[in-house]
Amino acid sequence: MNIKLTLKNRILFTSIVTLLSWAHLAWDYFHGGIPTHYLLHRKDLPGMSNWWGGIVIPLLTWFLLYRIKRRVYDKDINETSITSNHVIYGFIGALLFGIILSFFFTIGTNVPGYMMIGLFIISFFIPIYRAEQLLGFVLGMAYTFGGILPILIGSILVLIFVIDYRAIRASILYLISKTTSGNS
Repeated sequence: MNIKLTLKNRILFTSIVTLLSWAHLAWDYFHGGIPTHYLLHRKDLPGMSNWWGGIVIPLLTWFLLYRIKRRVYDKDINETSITSNHVIYGFIGALLFGIILSFFFTIGTNVPGYMMIGLFIISFFIPIYRAEQLLGFVLGMAYTFGGILPILIGSILVLIFVIDYRAIRASILYLISKTTSGNS
């Protein structure tokens, strides 16, 4: 399952995402109108129409696919520790997470809160801030929340996960290594 992110594949994937986004918008338009999603799920706060998703999601997809290509495929051959399988599994895992999170939010349970807490714990051990995870997360939530809210939420989460994994985790591991090397 080793897939190269060639220009042709990036155009194909972005085209599919664009087609699905606009098909969803057309469906909404002809079945009651395009919904507007509000920040913090409160109508007194600013709302964002799903129309923006038809523009922003394809642009985000193209940009993130370019970032994935740069990180994975534009490296020296001796330095490849990340394969396309890692990228695919990260994307699919985040896509499923976004779909499940959206489902539980829609039925009105407390599970999404627990899922988000679990993400913060996982982000300490696994780098879940990469482009493929953000893309999967946004696409998984786009059907339920439109395009803008998942991008905003995902971007904030990516920032938190980078700080968690690269700064806090690295600092704790550094302190542990210094205390254990000082004892021997």
